[in-house]
Amino acid sequence: MSETGTYTVTFQPGDIVCEGVPHGANLLRLALMEGVHINASCGGTGACGKCKVAVKGDFSGGKSAKLPRDDFDAGLRLACRVNVLGDLTVTIPEESRMGDSAALTHERRPGPGRALTPQDLEKLVAGWSVDPIVKKYTLTLEPPDAANNIDDLSRLRLGLKSQCGIEAASVDFHAVRELPDVLRQEDWRVTATVVETSRGPKVIQVAPGDQSAQDYSIVLDIGTTSIYAQLLDLASGETVAQASEYNGQISYGDDVISRIVYSQRKGGRKALQQAVVGTITQVVEQVLKKAGVDRCQISHMVAAGNTTMTHLLLDVNPKYIRIAPYVPAATFMPPVRADSLGLDVCGHIHMYTFPCVSSYVGGDIVSGVIGSGVFQTDKVTLYVDIGTNGEAVVGNREWLVATSCSAGPAFEGGGIKHGMRATRGAIEAVQVEPRTGEPHILTIGGKKPVGICGSGIIDAVAELLEAGILGQNGEFKEGAAGEWLRKNEDDQWEYVLVRGEYTAGGGDIVVTEPDIDNLMRAKGAIFAGVNTLLDSVGMDMDAVEQIYVAGGFGKYLQIDRAAAIGLFPEMDPDRFTFVGNGSLLGARLVSFSKDMLKSAEEVARMMTNIELSDNQRFMDEYMAALFFPHTEMKYFPRMEQILSKFS
Repeated sequence: MSETGTYTVTFQPGDIVCEGVPHGANLLRLALMEGVHINASCGGTGACGKCKVAVKGDFSGGKSAKLPRDDFDAGLRLACRVNVLGDLTVTIPEESRMGDSAALTHERRPGPGRALTPQDLEKLVAGWSVDPIVKKYTLTLEPPDAANNIDDLSRLRLGLKSQCGIEAASVDFHAVRELPDVLRQEDWRVTATVVETSRGPKVIQVAPGDQSAQDYSIVLDIGTTSIYAQLLDLASGETVAQASEYNGQISYGDDVISRIVYSQRKGGRKALQQAVVGTITQVVEQVLKKAGVDRCQISHMVAAGNTTMTHLLLDVNPKYIRIAPYVPAATFMPPVRADSLGLDVCGHIHMYTFPCVSSYVGGDIVSGVIGSGVFQTDKVTLYVDIGTNGEAVVGNREWLVATSCSAGPAFEGGGIKHGMRATRGAIEAVQVEPRTGEPHILTIGGKKPVGICGSGIIDAVAELLEAGILGQNGEFKEGAAGEWLRKNEDDQWEYVLVRGEYTAGGGDIVVTEPDIDNLMRAKGAIFAGVNTLLDSVGMDMDAVEQIYVAGGFGKYLQIDRAAAIGLFPEMDPDRFTFVGNGSLLGARLVSFSKDMLKSAEEVARMMTNIELSDNQRFMDEYMAALFFPHTEMKYFPRMEQILSKFS
């Protein structure tokens, strides 16, 4: 390994040098992410045998049943099966290229922006330590006798005072019911779970023996499309397990407005509440099973979601969120017993929901601002959370202004014929040969293609635009992609990304014009929302010093591909940092640290909201953005030059 812990990979022909390649990197993925074209129709599973390359240097793998013995003996390997173990020189033979002497489809892609490692994420926020608002204390109490026969509850309180320095603790009645037996079960050695409240410390559970090392919390990102959970070890400060599922509320509507409307039907609100609780139950069971943790070892739960999701989780009427002047029932919800919501957890566990700012700037954006450290920085920062609800915040430690717009579920795979979340088997990268229209793809995990995730659909549309197969109005150009472009049973054009012989399900995976329309509307809403937000504070993108991109698909997103469709202007990728699920980042900090909980409340109070529901500037910006990449090409000089070839 080199002194920096990374390697240099050089692709030939073209002498294309990729530096800083990490140990074990997959060669095909590296090539596609760097804009180096190597044929790959199967998604990197080794099934098509098209990604043949000659490799010199230190590497592992490269074998496949699809690679003939003669080719292997001649030094060829399949790029999808090669892992980088040292500096490499990779020669791409003619059969693995576009069909001419070039190794690239277009000019070298700019860098992808900064994707943070788990260690980097830990350093985004300074000045906190593991000090949760709920703690476990182990006590050894004196057994009663004739000279000291005070009641059990008083004995517990005295022990907390003398052994833990906890004065005047109140005790939840739920903990009193079984107190006599619990105290005596392990010879008066018990573990008390204590929460700090505005009225002082409160005992919410008493368990037999020393259980202080089994102290966990569950944090949740309650998204409109997906729900994510993490199990945290409060004793070690580590993340133990995580899981995610589609939000069961999708059956009742794709966005918050449709769900608010449904909630007003007879039994609608209860159905929505039960649906989200059902999904939470699934992810909670998954993380507990993965870690082998008993549900009664959980001390508390923290949930971050937009304002509507928070209301529906807690079974609070969201009706007036969507009616001018857009007033939620509450922005600061009190903690609630988790089992009272229908969750299958022990009765002492309380659910803490992040404070919201307004009807459309919710706890998830507050959580993201906390988790990314925006509230601590002196730099003017733009934080953008790209999901079903596109939310953006601009500011720094002294001021914060936020807005939100409905983008639809396209970025999370919703509203796309073969869309899926960014999980194993999802198409994450696409390249298109402009001469033949043939697609070459890469899947997450190198598994057989199952569908296409948000970053994959962005990549596909960008490639189709640059190949002249897709028009700027979002319509396919008849005859522009040969056999890969066809009409479906609805007499609509669709582009074949993967033929059924290479997919996990056996059917073709396609991109349709309705898919593209949904993506155009989603990216248009984000672009318009950000522009309107910046305009409201007298700024433009040039004034922004750093951009944090949050959202589950962010780590797979290529900045130049996002700019090609008009999600962001063409900018220096070094200004971008991908933080992943910002909502979970903040929820995690708040679960670990009572100081971060206070910071979250302070951020929610200081953040100013810009309402877009009746904002004419936003509507004008949105209409202008319903074009690839935009009707105003001054933001996109590179794309203007590329697309001029097809006008």
